[in-house]
Amino acid sequence: MLLGCIGDDFTGSSDVGNTLSCAGMRVVLYSGVPDAAADGDVEAGVVALKSRTSSVAEAVERSLTALAWLRAQGCRQFLFKYCSTFDSTPQGNIGPVADALMDALGADRVIVCPAFPATGRTVYQGHLFVKDRLLSESGMERHPLTPMTDSDIRRWLQRQAHHKVGHVGYGDVAQGGQAIRQALDAQRATGRDLVVVDAVRDNDLIAISRAVADLPLITGGSGVALGLPENFRKAGLLQSTPQVWSGQKGPAIVLSGSCSIATRVQIARYSQDHPALTIDVEAAMVGQFDAGEVATWLTQHRGEAPLVYSSAEPDGVKAIQQRHGREPVAATVEALFAEIARRAVAEGVTRLVIAGGETSGAVVAGLGVQAMEIGPEIDPGVPSLKVRGRNLALALKSGNFGAEDFFARAVALLGAS
Repeated sequence: MLLGCIGDDFTGSSDVGNTLSCAGMRVVLYSGVPDAAADGDVEAGVVALKSRTSSVAEAVERSLTALAWLRAQGCRQFLFKYCSTFDSTPQGNIGPVADALMDALGADRVIVCPAFPATGRTVYQGHLFVKDRLLSESGMERHPLTPMTDSDIRRWLQRQAHHKVGHVGYGDVAQGGQAIRQALDAQRATGRDLVVVDAVRDNDLIAISRAVADLPLITGGSGVALGLPENFRKAGLLQSTPQVWSGQKGPAIVLSGSCSIATRVQIARYSQDHPALTIDVEAAMVGQFDAGEVATWLTQHRGEAPLVYSSAEPDGVKAIQQRHGREPVAATVEALFAEIARRAVAEGVTRLVIAGGETSGAVVAGLGVQAMEIGPEIDPGVPSLKVRGRNLALALKSGNFGAEDFFARAVALLGAS
């Protein structure tokens, strides 16, 4: 294994796996830290953790455990992957995990670059934009778990991290890899070793990749991985045989726990010509709605690729959280989706499209999935996935990703050969 990636949620981990696979690396996505060694043909291993919204201590512990396993596989470089909207609270978890990984690896120059231009995420003058809006004006400021109220990534990160935060501006980035390396050295000379790097184009990310080819640790969104495979290719380390995708035939379902604007639009579009069932979260919180009801409904609509969703307007979600508590609501909904998925697979469902990072993590864990192969891209940042050793195909979608017709195209692609 050449590159070891640690993702703080499942959709983001599949996202970076997709980026690396599209660029020619042989990638396997692992659900949590494996118990055994990786197969010898794996060039990039992505360990998907459910640590984005866990406690800081738990996120750090899980990430260091993943790092230890990846180091044991012989990785030459490591990537800590987080969301391209930098989803975190003022306490963490991005900063504390980055600190811990830096200390464990003895890294003294580490970049921070959540940019992903293909999905409209760019970093300029240290500020994160979602398309033409500052992050804090994009809707993310109302995220139910990680409200992003400050677009200045430098300021937000410094509230979390003990390493000193620096910045490489676009003027240096636009000059290419050598200028970026010199700018990183200059930041390090002033004691700033956790450095936010601007990027507004894919070419910027490729230049950044060249600049960090020799660094042990990189942090960022999946976009920062764009040029990493080429570094290994130039060193003569990549195999030339591509992975072959074979989809999975059989019944499909769509599960959505995301409350993002993009996902709510996708739900509205898909519901126009597919059966759709809304989870009554309030009823679930008081024990009046369970997975059995959903399983019965799914059986009635077998073969129609039905949709089950809990997605709602942020104000509605906030009201339920205020009545019952944020963590109990999240735990109840995630457990419900995991049980729905288990029952559906037991009844013969072989294709699952899942929207939302926390929902995806709950479902993958609930199904006991251990390793997944990366297949064709459905939309930027979202690949098709095939579970190793099982007749099961998945798509794990971050809430904000995908076109309006994503669900229908994902269901189709998961079954394509």
